[in-house]
Amino acid sequence: MTVLPRSLLPQTAAVGPDGSLSVGGVRLLDIAAEVGTPAFVYDRAHVRARCEEAVAAFPRGVAYASKAFLCKEMARVAIAAGMRIDVATGGEMFVALSAGAAPEQLFFHGNNKSTAELTEAVRLGVGGIVLDSFDEIDRLEGIVRSGGHAPVPCLIRITPGIEAHTHEYIMTGQDDSKFGFRMASGTAQEAADRVRASAAIELLGVHAHIGSLIFDTVAFEKEVEVLAPFVVANEARELCVGGGLGVPYVTGEEASSLTEWGAAVQAAARRCGLPDDVAVTAEPGRAIAATAGITLYTVGTIKEVPGIRTYLSVDGGMSDNPRPVLYGSGYEAFLPRDPFADRRRVVTMVGKHCESGDFVIKDAEVPGDVVVGDVIATPVTGAYGYTMASNYNRVPRPPVVFVEDGDIQVAVRRETYEDLVRLDS
Repeated sequence: MTVLPRSLLPQTAAVGPDGSLSVGGVRLLDIAAEVGTPAFVYDRAHVRARCEEAVAAFPRGVAYASKAFLCKEMARVAIAAGMRIDVATGGEMFVALSAGAAPEQLFFHGNNKSTAELTEAVRLGVGGIVLDSFDEIDRLEGIVRSGGHAPVPCLIRITPGIEAHTHEYIMTGQDDSKFGFRMASGTAQEAADRVRASAAIELLGVHAHIGSLIFDTVAFEKEVEVLAPFVVANEARELCVGGGLGVPYVTGEEASSLTEWGAAVQAAARRCGLPDDVAVTAEPGRAIAATAGITLYTVGTIKEVPGIRTYLSVDGGMSDNPRPVLYGSGYEAFLPRDPFADRRRVVTMVGKHCESGDFVIKDAEVPGDVVVGDVIATPVTGAYGYTMASNYNRVPRPPVVFVEDGDIQVAVRRETYEDLVRLDS
C-alpha cells in the first residue's frame, strides 16, 4: 500500500477544496469532462521552468531535443525560454519553423538524412548539421557546391565507446551503434580530418549522445573525459554532450536535476583542461517534458480473474503510450478525484487494443474504491507518449492540452474518424 509521490506530479499540481487534483489551476476532472479521454495534459509553467533551468545550466547553448515531444506550442515555450531546437527529420524541422523558430536556432540530427532534407537545411541556413556518416559528408559537400552556398557549420557525432546503464534499445554511446563515427576505430578522426579539409563544411564542434534515462552524472563526466582531448586536437569550438538525463517515473526512483547535470559536466570540462573558448552544450528532452505531462484515461472495465489477477481496462493503451510495450517502462497510476489516497489494490492496467501485450502498467497500485467510469491518470507521460502515438486499431490519437493560470489551451486537437481516412484514395 503506497501513496503517490508528489515528486512525480507537475510543478503546479495542487489539491483543491474538494480533494481533487488541479494542474495549472484547472481540475483534471474538468479537463476530462471538456476534452474527453484519453488526453495528454501539460503544465506550461513546468515546461517553462525546466527550459529556463536548462538555459541556466548550459549558458553557452542548450537545445530542446524535440523527439521527446513536439508540437507548435511546445516549441514556442522552449524558444521563448532561450533554447535552441534539436530536430532529426524534415518533419520536426517544419514544425519548429511553423512555431516561429529561426533557422539558426535549429540543429539537424539523424543517422540517415535524405538529400532533400539536407538541401532544405542548407537552403534555410540552420544553426548546425550533426554529421553522422561519410555518405552524409559526400551528400552535403555536393549540395553546397552545386548550390553555391557558403560553408555549412557542422558538428561531428562521435561514438565514444561508453555504455550507459540503461535499456539496450536506448543505449547509443557504445561501439555497436547505428549512430556516429567510432572513436576506437579511428573513423572519428578520419571524419574530423575530412571536414577540416573541406571547402564546403565548417567544423563547429563535436557531439555525442551516450543513451537515455541516465539517472546520475557519472557517465556524462566520463563522456567529457573521453571527448575533451579530441575536441582540443581538432580545434573544435563546441562540445555537445547530447541528452539522456533521466527523470523518476515510479516510487523510489531518483535522478540528477538539470542544474546538477550542468554543473557536473562543466566541472568535468575544467578538470580535463578544455579551453574556456569551447562552449559546452547539451540537448535535454525527457528532462524538459516528461514530468510536465499527465495522461487521463477513463476506466471502462474491471475484470477479476480469480487466483490470477485483476484487469483494469482503460480507453487508451499502446497507441498513446507504447513505452511499456517497447521498453518495459514502469508508471504509477492515481485517481484525480483523490490523488493521494492509499493505493491498496493491485491491478494490471491494460489498454483497449487487440493485443495481449497491450498494457499500461503491469502491477498498478490503485485505490480500493476505483470503479468503472472513474477518470484514472498516469503521471510523467510528457515525453515519448504522444510523440510515439499511433492509430493502431484505427484509434484516433488523443488531444494535447496546455494549462496555465486556470486556462485550457487545446494545443493539438483530438483526431476524428474522418482524419483516419484523410490520406486514403
